[in-house]
Amino acid sequence: MNLRFASKSPASIAVLLMLAAGGAGAQQAAPPPAAAETGKGTFLLTIFLKHDQSKSLDQINAQLRAQGFYKAFPPPGIEVVSRYVMMGIGQVVTLRVPAERLREVNRAIEQTAWGGYRTEFYPSYDYKAIGEELHAKAQSQ
Repeated sequence: MNLRFASKSPASIAVLLMLAAGGAGAQQAAPPPAAAETGKGTFLLTIFLKHDQSKSLDQINAQLRAQGFYKAFPPPGIEVVSRYVMMGIGQVVTLRVPAERLREVNRAIEQTAWGGYRTEFYPSYDYKAIGEELHAKAQSQ
């Protein structure tokens, strides 16, 4: 598992810009449930599923099907917050994960995605409400 907390790669910057712009032109994900509904002990996990560009898309999909990726990922009960295709990269998936289920998510990726995708993981937390509150306070001063 490649775990990065800060990266200056072009792909990381592109995702951050896309997320900051609200996915400009992309289908918008449903708003996350209220904090009380999400429960304590969850975090957001953004996963880059980078295509193995030495293979065609048909080869990648055949390998993912053979390994059971589409059945295993995401594991049952794990909330998909957003899922985008990033041209030239692959997929960018953000999950809301209960802390005690992180291993299950990791194993689903290790057992079924590797070979078709190279993976990167970015744990984070939902800051939207706090950011909006700080912005509103700054506007009223």
